[in-house]
Amino acid sequence: MSHTVQSSDAHRTDVVIVGAGPTGLFAVFECGMLKMRCHVVDALDMVGGQCTALYPEKPIYDIPAHPSIEAADLIDKLAEQAAPFAPTYHLNQQVEKLTRTDEGRWLVETNIGTKIDAQAVIVAAGAGAFGPNRPPLERLDEFEGSGVFYMVRRRQDFAGKKVVIAGGGDSAVDWAISLAGLAEKVYVVHRRPKFRAAPESVARLDALVREGSVEMVVPYQLSGLDGADGKLSAVRVATLDGEEKALPADALLAFFGLSMNLGPIADWGLGLERSHVAVSLPGCGTNVPGVFAIGDIATYPGKLKLILCGFAEAAQAAHAIHPMVHPGEALHFEYSTSKGVPGAA
Repeated sequence: MSHTVQSSDAHRTDVVIVGAGPTGLFAVFECGMLKMRCHVVDALDMVGGQCTALYPEKPIYDIPAHPSIEAADLIDKLAEQAAPFAPTYHLNQQVEKLTRTDEGRWLVETNIGTKIDAQAVIVAAGAGAFGPNRPPLERLDEFEGSGVFYMVRRRQDFAGKKVVIAGGGDSAVDWAISLAGLAEKVYVVHRRPKFRAAPESVARLDALVREGSVEMVVPYQLSGLDGADGKLSAVRVATLDGEEKALPADALLAFFGLSMNLGPIADWGLGLERSHVAVSLPGCGTNVPGVFAIGDIATYPGKLKLILCGFAEAAQAAHAIHPMVHPGEALHFEYSTSKGVPGAA
C-alpha cells in the first residue's frame, strides 16, 4: 500500500517524482515495472494535480479505451495502478532545493524540511504552481465562491440554475456540453464565434445551440456583475462597440486559463523555453544529467500537450533511468501482458 510521509526525516529511494498529476502517477507504475522505488512530492494536499483540484467531474475523451472518463475517476485508476509498487507520497509541500550529493545522487529538499536522496529525479509538475486567470471585473471578489467559479467540483451544484460560461477553450466548450441537460439555462459568452477546442466538441456544442439547449452570446465579453449579499443575479456583457445587455444568472463559470508559475523549478539550472523545461528524445532527459521532465512541463519539437503523450514520456524516462539505478543489469524489455504486475492475480 502507498503511504504519505510528512516528517523531516531523510529518505532514500531510486526516483523522486515531482508532481502527482496523471503523468507523475503513471511514472510510478512505469518505474515500478522496472523495479525502481519512487517517492512523489506535490504541493497539493491530494494526488491528481489539476484533474483533482480544478475539474474532478470534467469528462476526458481522449484516454485510450475510455470513450469518456471523469478526471477524478482517471486519477483513482492511476493511483490504483501505482499502488502495487508502494510509492511514498509527500503531499502539501513543495520541492525547493535540488542538490548533487557526493555520491553523484540527488538530494531533494522541500519547504517543510523533508529530504529525499535519489538516483534520479522526474519533474512531472504540469506547468508548475497554477491559479485561475481572473476577469477584470468590479465586485468580482464579492461573488467568488458563491456565484463566480473558475472550476466545477460538483456538476450537480448547477442543477436547475441559470449558468453563464465565459471562455473560448476546451473547458468552456466541455462544460457547456456537460451542463446543457442539467442547468435551467446555459449561456456561452465569447468575443468571437470561433472556439479553441476539439473540433468534435465544437460540433456537439453547435448541435446543442441549434436545439436551443445552449444560447450563444457572441461577439460579447464580460463587463460587469449584478447582485447583492454575495448572491449573483445577472452577468453583464458588452460588445466592442459598447452595446451592453444583462444575462440573468445564478452562476458565472469563467474559463480564461491558468496563470502558471514554475516556482523554485526555475532556479534548478534546467534549460527553460518559455516557462517549460526542454528535454531531448528518447528518454526525456534535461540538460542536467539524472533529471528528467515529462508531461505538460516538458517541451521538445513536435510536443503535444495531451495526457496520453505524458504517459508515453513517463515510460521513456523510466527506461532511461533504469541503467542509472541498476548499472550493468541488462534490461530485457517485456510487455506487461507477459511479465504481469507484482501483487496482481
